[in-house]
Amino acid sequence: MQRRSFVPGAALATAAALAATLTSCTGGSGSGGGATDTKGGDTAATTQSAEPGKYRTLPEPCGLPSRNTLRRLLPPGGEESPRDAEKVYAGTADITYDTDRRVGCRWKREAPDGTRHLSVDFERVVSYDPAVSDDDKAQNVYAKKELAAELPAGTGSAKPTPSAKDKDKDGKPGADGDGEDAGKAAAGGKASPAPTGSPSGSPSTDPSASPGSPVAPRVLDGLADAAFLNDKLITADSGVHRDVTIVFRSSNVIVTITYDRWSADKAALPDSKDLQDKAQALAQELADRFND
Repeated sequence: MQRRSFVPGAALATAAALAATLTSCTGGSGSGGGATDTKGGDTAATTQSAEPGKYRTLPEPCGLPSRNTLRRLLPPGGEESPRDAEKVYAGTADITYDTDRRVGCRWKREAPDGTRHLSVDFERVVSYDPAVSDDDKAQNVYAKKELAAELPAGTGSAKPTPSAKDKDKDGKPGADGDGEDAGKAAAGGKASPAPTGSPSGSPSTDPSASPGSPVAPRVLDGLADAAFLNDKLITADSGVHRDVTIVFRSSNVIVTITYDRWSADKAALPDSKDLQDKAQALAQELADRFND
């Protein structure tokens, strides 16, 4: 059988004709004017992402409050060695999986007049929606915390605006936060839980914290971008304790401070104004440190 000779020029011409045919089938415009190729990298069609938040990292929480502030919140009770005092004021860092997103620290002071607990929690909110800025997302997270605090009527100021991602299949608002726990189990903005091994107790009647009282739970003006204070008096079998919680937002960071005092004498109620004044002093100090 006679073999057909291979002609390079003819093969190239055939390949060119085939490529032209394929191009006319897939790249031509239709009668409707044709659709723009959204994957072609057209910069004019690209939506500009919302601005990122002011804070890209979080500070080390145990070292942020000054020692003078810690001494006022956790005063020594009786004789104490410098070594023991250093251990108290050093605090214990919370365990988190991502220290760029959430960090916290806790302190405990045992004294004859009652045990005191202090904790701070820093949450850096990040929006993964290009149409929503980190600040707007943080404002929404903060508003949900304020709503959950159930402040007396007339004192609330922030209202969350649920997005499509914040709603479940029934159209109801979903979980708090930005969809990620950032490695911490306890959510901020709620009353401090009872220490391990102690009965949680139940809210007790507290005339000093009634609506209209200057120490009642309320929105705090002049603290960071937004802030509120909650105050709960709780009785338990082992005694009574008052929990003061302050939550404030600075740009895309939400700070939660919980401060409580326990007393074995149920007749000796922890003073609301004393605890609130000290907690507010710490909140202002932290807010100023964030703005440095």
